[in-house]
Amino acid sequence: MTGPAAIAAPLEKAPVHAAIRIETITGHQSFLDLEPVWNEVAEAAGLDHPFLEYAWVRTWWESFGAGSTLHVLVLRAGDRPIAIAPLILTPIHMWGIKVRRLGFFYNAHVPRADFLIAERREEVYRAIWAYLSRNRFWDLLQLCQLPEGCQTLEEMPKLAAPGQCRIGVWASEASPYVPLRPSWEEYFDSLAAKHRSNLRNRFKRLKATGPVEMEAITSAEGLAEGVEDGLRLEAAAWKGEAETAISCDRATSRFYSTLAGRAADHGWLGLHFLRAGSTRIAFDYSLSYKNRIHLLKLGYDPAYARFSPSNLLLCLVLQNAFEQGVAEYEFLGADADWKLSWARQVKRHYWLFVFPGTFKGRFLYLVKFQLVPLLKRPSLRHVRRFFQRAAAHWPHRVVRRED
Repeated sequence: MTGPAAIAAPLEKAPVHAAIRIETITGHQSFLDLEPVWNEVAEAAGLDHPFLEYAWVRTWWESFGAGSTLHVLVLRAGDRPIAIAPLILTPIHMWGIKVRRLGFFYNAHVPRADFLIAERREEVYRAIWAYLSRNRFWDLLQLCQLPEGCQTLEEMPKLAAPGQCRIGVWASEASPYVPLRPSWEEYFDSLAAKHRSNLRNRFKRLKATGPVEMEAITSAEGLAEGVEDGLRLEAAAWKGEAETAISCDRATSRFYSTLAGRAADHGWLGLHFLRAGSTRIAFDYSLSYKNRIHLLKLGYDPAYARFSPSNLLLCLVLQNAFEQGVAEYEFLGADADWKLSWARQVKRHYWLFVFPGTFKGRFLYLVKFQLVPLLKRPSLRHVRRFFQRAAAHWPHRVVRRED
């Protein structure tokens, strides 16, 4: 037997009353060997996004994991895996203080994160917290990009509070998304009149220069050239000049290049190009997962900027998604104005900070959630400048900075 049924079968046989035990994964080979177990839990957990799939997490770790230590928790009921806590330990500095930060596989390229739980959720949270409270090898538990309404935002603070921990929540990005219903025509007609007019006019002007079409790469065929062209377009405009483009950083380039191949193997990849004649003038890099499209990156040739090629490509991608019966299009990232011209709804994300009830933990919480917000008040800008000048001369070697 293959597929979901093969995974579900052993899950049904395990006794529901079995005690939960925790296995800790700290070695690279053990992490590689974890793939089938991780995939089993991910399938049973019913993920609606790819950012907790093993292929994504492994690619992130191999690209950005330098300086961190694996500390993945696998929770089992008897012999049956029921949850994974995808954690890493990273030494950082906060305001000149050495801090051992425990958190998700996270940086600015991760749109969403959480624990991976298939069942017995409340028991799993209690087991995770019991383990973390017994093993105080961390000074800060920082869980980034938790989606609004997730159980982690409710359970972890409730469990940590009795232990005199200090808890803070920081509002992160509100990511726009479009529910793709009921039809393309009705959706397009709901957009602002000026936006619709601009799209029509720019399509008309671009078509006057030659044929205009959308190209999609979803498999290994043409992938290497497609990724190369896509990264070139992503760097062609202001991102290249500002040195924030993917190709400007070796680790970031490795992440997106490797991810493209693995996503293609899993059937998630969508590289879309807008072609004017034989020339690729815009691209987007997205993942199609569980009937949802997640936009990761996009770019365009500035020589065609007057046609707004990224918007024209997005128009074609959305129209095609409606026709294919896709349920949702997620822009990810922050709610930039250009995204809000297409989407009216957002998915909010939060960071959860848990500081232990030690002197260091209480001090870090005080600075992060009381002193820093106070110093950001306009009336205290002179005090803020004083601390900034003092921090610039503070004698320490920064490993990673989080302030």
